[in-house]
Amino acid sequence: MKRASWQPDRERGLVQGLGLLQSVALNMSNMIGIGPFITIPLIIAAMGGPQCMLGWLLGAVLAICDGLVWGELAAAIPGTGGTYVYLKEAYRSTRLGGIVPFLFIWQFALSGPLEIASGYIGFSQYAGYLWLGMGGTGMSTWGARLVRASVGVLVLAMLYRRITAVGRLTVILWAGAMLTVLCVVVSGLLNFHANLVLDFPPGAFRFSMGFAAGLGSAMLIAMYDYMGYYSVCYVAGEVRDPVRTVPRSIVWSVLAVAAIYLVMNTCIIAVVPWREAMNSKFIAAEFMERLYGGRAASLLTVLILWTALASVFALLFGYSRIPYAAALEGDFFRVFARLHPTGQFPHISVLATGALAIAFSFFALDEVISALLTSRILIQFMGQILALHSLHRRRKVRLPFRMWLYPLPSAIAFFGWTYIFVMSGWRFAGFGIVSLFGGVIAYGVWIHGSASRSAVREE
Repeated sequence: MKRASWQPDRERGLVQGLGLLQSVALNMSNMIGIGPFITIPLIIAAMGGPQCMLGWLLGAVLAICDGLVWGELAAAIPGTGGTYVYLKEAYRSTRLGGIVPFLFIWQFALSGPLEIASGYIGFSQYAGYLWLGMGGTGMSTWGARLVRASVGVLVLAMLYRRITAVGRLTVILWAGAMLTVLCVVVSGLLNFHANLVLDFPPGAFRFSMGFAAGLGSAMLIAMYDYMGYYSVCYVAGEVRDPVRTVPRSIVWSVLAVAAIYLVMNTCIIAVVPWREAMNSKFIAAEFMERLYGGRAASLLTVLILWTALASVFALLFGYSRIPYAAALEGDFFRVFARLHPTGQFPHISVLATGALAIAFSFFALDEVISALLTSRILIQFMGQILALHSLHRRRKVRLPFRMWLYPLPSAIAFFGWTYIFVMSGWRFAGFGIVSLFGGVIAYGVWIHGSASRSAVREE
């Protein structure tokens, strides 16, 4: 495979300790986090009824199509850093070779910690249900922030170790997440009321601008829930046989989680009427309380907290490798390229990303979700679709894995991301555009500073 100056990560000291099971566990732990347990009320409110399931169905189609893009890129360029190394390689010999990877790091510095922060927020939200169960009157704002910060510190401590230990811990956390989902699905199927699922409001499927906007909002929330199907791409340099393992883990993860989400969410709506569910703060706990009482609800809440912990663990694990990869290439501060002297993992990057996530967890959940997606869509999701087409056209690298029916899945993914971005509303779409222009300005400052430093060294 032609790689120009890019080299396999095993030559940089990383340990290839993740197999297919660990890779699938990593993806699914990221996907099945706190997201579906806190966003069901949001997605119902977006469309005003159980027709919101259409948003999850279309989100699954988008995730599968986009997952094939990730799989093809990861098989061709199996390096640590994910999108960063894909953009770097695709545009290496072009005028965009410097700015596009920089813009990805720029938006990631914001969107990555924001996504991790959303998990901390969800964790504190469900912890509030246990607080009420112990006789509390409601967790204060500062109490919730203390919980979020404490979880952030715990996750940092869990990740501050060698990759082989992290791989085993990933599988254990994933098993707990699967148990949580299984409890909800089995309980829902045993108490399924089809009339509640089919209780559509008048004109539920009548097409209008309001319907289109609601569907766009529902898909944005659904994609937040599905996010993570590509987590293994960020640590591909620590995966055994990444050319085969990474694409397979992505496809298997998306299909499994799409089925789990559709069944689980339908089961919840089949027990809790959607008009009540859309106003709930603890929908999964209230679902279990309605069926089996407060103790069962508290037990499920503990499992949900376990699932949330598994998700943020997987997120910080993968995202901490992106600044590390950029620093190795000279596109980010060199300090982030340092490996732990005994554990051989990028400890500076882990600490910095984790600290930012704790800081961002002090904002509101809905704002965090919308901001992280709109700031990420333009450069990461849409940008790397264009990068894949560039690789096909220029034949710059060998493509050992080819998506089925190319280029149809990538075209569907590009249209889907465009639709979500436009329908997110001017406030958040504007945030994505402004953050992009801010990155362009920052790149100019970076280039000017690099030139100045080079001139000083020559003198």
